[in-house]
Amino acid sequence: MADAYVVEPDVGFINEIKGLGGGDLKKCFQCATCSVACPIAPDNKPFPRKEMIAASWGLKDKLVGNGDIWLCHNCGDCSTLCPRGAKPGDVLSAIRAYAVIEYGPVKAIGKLINNPKMLPVVLGIPAVLFIVIGLITGLLDFTPEGDKIAHGHFFSTWLVDIMMIPAAIWTVANFAIGIKRFLGDMHRNALQDGKTDIQKIDPKGFIMGLVRVILPILKHDKFNECSENKDRATAHMMVLFGFIGLFIVTNIFFVALYGLQLHGPYSQLNPVKWLGNVAGISLIIGSLLMIKNRLAKKEDQVSSYKDWWLIIWALSLGVTGLLAEMTRLAGVAGLSYFIYFVHLMFVWSLFFFIAYSKLAHLVYRTMALGYNEYIGRQ
Repeated sequence: MADAYVVEPDVGFINEIKGLGGGDLKKCFQCATCSVACPIAPDNKPFPRKEMIAASWGLKDKLVGNGDIWLCHNCGDCSTLCPRGAKPGDVLSAIRAYAVIEYGPVKAIGKLINNPKMLPVVLGIPAVLFIVIGLITGLLDFTPEGDKIAHGHFFSTWLVDIMMIPAAIWTVANFAIGIKRFLGDMHRNALQDGKTDIQKIDPKGFIMGLVRVILPILKHDKFNECSENKDRATAHMMVLFGFIGLFIVTNIFFVALYGLQLHGPYSQLNPVKWLGNVAGISLIIGSLLMIKNRLAKKEDQVSSYKDWWLIIWALSLGVTGLLAEMTRLAGVAGLSYFIYFVHLMFVWSLFFFIAYSKLAHLVYRTMALGYNEYIGRQ
């Protein structure tokens, strides 16, 4: 006989899911078409039908720590074939957004960036911090001197690092706390649902599982198994590799500045500069393709504020970065310094808010895929 389970619906949770993009959740009548249609759902305990049941009943504890919500790549196959228009893919996307906020130590930040009315506040925080801290420390010069345009004359590299390094540490700490809780909840749910009989996670085995999924993630293998939005793979890969390239460039220049004492601006013939420019262009083109794809989406697939927030942020990051460089090379000092200031605002925001934004799926989905590989659930 199956174990008894006391259902305790959380109406507040249901409303949260609806507000995050799962507004058609209650149209679901449990036909299981979504699980049959999904090309990447595991044979053992496939999704998303069981997640739709749990969401309809407001079973928060069955969903927030459920690794299966992260195995879904939101390709849209299930939503297209759903006879009731319940949009299972969008419901799972909303559940993921809720989980990101739930695992963050400061939930108010997650709610802040998911509220379109608070966008001016989100934009204003880094602007005010840069100006106030710059004036207090004397590292901000509104009238930089010299014929050579260098962004460091306007915003000292020390000021940039005073802002960026704590934001980066903050993000790492938030992810560390969230991942620890997520892995514990995911393993407990997997044991309860019969997905595994491994009682305790072996760190070495789990890390090996992570290593094995890195290449498929980079190649976007799962995206290519979908049919409705298979073309999304190209845009996602361009954005992903754009971010990776810019991350590499940032770290190289950090070492060059503080380790080797090589101050910029650096030559345009520098291969690291080439990598930065290519990565920036890749980020811009990938973001524009994402916007194009979302504008062309069918009625059975929706784009919520959290989706647009990330895409526009990525596009703005790439555009302001390239424009700051181009206006510097063109000798337009005032415009270049202003654009650089705007660029820094987007960079800082990305660092500070990433653990609470949709971009956090890069971390949580990787953990879920690695865990699935570790327990041998294909």
